[in-house]
Amino acid sequence: MKSNVRIAVFVTLVLALVVGACSAPKAGESTEQTILTVMTHDSFAASEGVIAAFEDEYGVEVRFVRAGDTGAALNKAILSKGAPLADVFFGVDNNFLSRALEEDLFVAYHSPLLEEIPDAFELDREYRVLPVDYGDVCINYDKAYFDEQGLALPASLADLTQPEYAGLLVVQNPATSSPGLAFLMATIAEYGDPGYLDYWAALRENDVVVVSDWETAYYGNFSASSGQGPQPMVVSYGSSPPAEVIFAETALTEAPTASLVGKNMCYRQIEFVGILKGTEQQELAEKFVDFILGKTFQEDVPLQMFVFPVNENAVLPEEFTAYAQIPEQPAQLDSAEITARREAWITAWDEVVLR
Repeated sequence: MKSNVRIAVFVTLVLALVVGACSAPKAGESTEQTILTVMTHDSFAASEGVIAAFEDEYGVEVRFVRAGDTGAALNKAILSKGAPLADVFFGVDNNFLSRALEEDLFVAYHSPLLEEIPDAFELDREYRVLPVDYGDVCINYDKAYFDEQGLALPASLADLTQPEYAGLLVVQNPATSSPGLAFLMATIAEYGDPGYLDYWAALRENDVVVVSDWETAYYGNFSASSGQGPQPMVVSYGSSPPAEVIFAETALTEAPTASLVGKNMCYRQIEFVGILKGTEQQELAEKFVDFILGKTFQEDVPLQMFVFPVNENAVLPEEFTAYAQIPEQPAQLDSAEITARREAWITAWDEVVLR
């Protein structure tokens, strides 16, 4: 009996050693899963299943570091560029592009997916950053108000200074609001500097309402959203009408709002992705860039971040095709000019409009 026990113990020990040898890491092999770190602004969103698809394909964990709004996130990337906090940076837009490129943050990468993206979105021809999505800041209007009043829609920025629209527009302060700043730049694109100041003086004379932020303007002042706000026009986003349908408490067959999309009435913002210099995951970072430019991620973008995909093969959600309007002539300004003159523009605007 004792002999049989010794044999059983011996066999158990041998099996344990064999299993341990098979499962032990080989020389030079890490037991930890590879991690790809992506720094983003706070508004970044993607479906868990979409990110999981990339992780499963490449056996990697993607970690997102949300670093504040676009300006704050870029500042963190600049301050840490000697020892980057991430491998990839997502979210620098055309308003901050010049500053980002001047800081020499990114490794150039020409993704094969660029063949599926219109050239108009490729603002950096050295491919240090690649376009991912775009959105338009537009004036949204309350369709019911204009129908009930029998009032024609403004067809241009100039129309907004006419007496029939007095007191009907609410905008955001460009010093404290991203859409407010975008609308200010649309007026600069249309009228130049200092012509934009004359335009804003005319808006002030026409009782334009200025509030500090988008939430106050949209949910407090805008008549179509609150149902009782005094202004039937608000500076918002081209994706706001489909959002009204998607998030409606009761099902809607028509969006209660639409956008004014005349020449330079909307300001286009394009977001980019770049591989940060100093990454130790260069090849994997390139694969991730390819992934977010590809059809799977691009089709996830609209309902996650309420912007439009740049990949022309991506299919838009039904709500976007039915209720969103894409301007044919959106306003844009040179990124270097924005970097050099943004603060002066805002200061001059403040003197004309608020003082």
